Amino acid sequence: MAPQQTPNEATLYEAALSYLARYATTELRLRQVLERRIDRWRRSVEDSETADSVAVAARSAIAGVIARVVALGVVSDTEFAQSRARAMARAGRSSRAVAANLAARGVNAETARAAIEANETSELDAAVMLTRKRRIGAFRDGDPGDRNRELGVMARAGYPRDVAIKALEMDRDTAETLIADLRR
Repeated sequence: MAPQQTPNEATLYEAALSYLARYATTELRLRQVLERRIDRWRRSVEDSETADSVAVAARSAIAGVIARVVALGVVSDTEFAQSRARAMARAGRSSRAVAANLAARGVNAETARAAIEANETSELDAAVMLTRKRRIGAFRDGDPGDRNRELGVMARAGYPRDVAIKALEMDRDTAETLIADLRR
């Protein structure tokens, strides 16, 4: 395996743009990607003293690289959080699950809360999407099913009991209309 280019601000900037061309991400995640790139380079170099000093300098350049891509508008934790919250709610994820996912991706709590509140998809809408995915509530086939099991599914997904009960007791036509409206 050929050694990678020596990490400096220019090569890290190119690496960041290459990564951002493929993935939407947060500032924290981009920092982790660049740090891993430096670590991989460091392990591929035999001269440890020189490699250590270059790695330290490269790590200090990461902040400048991230500031540049943020200034360009390529990385925005707020836009990432809004997009991710909208997509996850439409996929049937609760606001609690969305908040946990955003926190794991490095979005601060205030930005995550704002993104969840700005999302047009209500908690009930997302819960109905989950009932459809899991074929429970109005979407169950045949037998009435076990209500406690279905409530358990909704609780594990992070929905409050009152929202879960409303979603599970909704008739199929209303649920289908709600889902059709969500997809517009």
